[in-house]
Parts: sequence; structure tokens; C-alpha cells
Amino acid sequence: MATKKAASGSEGGSFTMQEVKALVQAIEGTDVTSLVWARGDQKVVIRRGQQVLPVTPFVAHAAPVTAPIPAPAAAHAPPAAPASPKAEKPAEKPGALVTSPFVGTFYRAPSPDSQPYVDVGSKVKKGQVLCIVEAMKLMNEIEAEVEGKVAEILVQNATPVEFGQPLFRIEPA
Repeated sequence: MATKKAASGSEGGSFTMQEVKALVQAIEGTDVTSLVWARGDQKVVIRRGQQVLPVTPFVAHAAPVTAPIPAPAAAHAPPAAPASPKAEKPAEKPGALVTSPFVGTFYRAPSPDSQPYVDVGSKVKKGQVLCIVEAMKLMNEIEAEVEGKVAEILVQNATPVEFGQPLFRIEPA
């Protein structure tokens, strides 16, 4: 990243729009990505390209839940459509859902060339490792909260998962 610094302490007064435009034109067509020009106690900073933002650590918190505000009923409004069956599917089936405790990447095995921790039909005990969710370069083991049989694996290997997203459905043994 090329950066130019220029200072002019001898001239007083504030920058004019014409001067700022001239500075922008001066770096157009060059590989300069940042220009800082100071005059007295004033400073003009010009940056091109994408700004690199600092990385802040992720802290998992429960997302606030807000109730939807019902729209005023119209006299000729059609009846509401039923909820999609896809959204209700996990709740209709018996068993406990194992959800992701945070945002990350889901892995079924400890390494790419290892066998998965569990498969559909595997019997699991409470506390047994089911998968790994990688978050911020940390590998977090997700354990079974109940004893039973893995009925469904709801996420593909090496795919992103969201906080609270169902990963497994375990039926009681």
C-alpha cells in the first residue's frame, strides 16, 4: 500500500474545496492509496480502495427477540398463508435437537482424513462428541446433551452455521 505524506506549515488558513479536489486528482491514476496533507492545525486525509477494518473478538449472546407488529387488517385482505412445512420439519419429528452454540464452520470429523464422530444411526451417550464448530480459529467440540440414536444430521460437512442452527436430531434410545 503506497502512502504519501505532505505537510505545509508555512501557509495558514483552511483548505478550500478546490485544493481538496486538486489533491484527489493528483493521486488518480497512481498506485497511491492514502494521502495525508496537513496545514497548520488542519489535516486532509484521502484514502482509495477498501478500508481494512480491525478484527474484534466475537462474544456469543442470545439475539433479542421482538414480536412482529401486526399490519392493520384490510376488509378485502386474503387469509394468511400457512407456515412453510420446511420450517416446521424438525419440530414435528421426535427427539432432541442439538444446535450450534455460536457462528462458525461445522465439521463432522476431527481432521479431513479422519472418520466422522457420528453417522446417522450411531448410538450416542450424554457428553459424547458429535462434531466440531470452528469459530475464530478455535475448534469447539459439540457434545450430545442426551443419550440416544442419531436420527438426522442436518448440516453438510465444512459448511457455515449460525447461532442456534440445528445440527443433529437425536431420538431417545
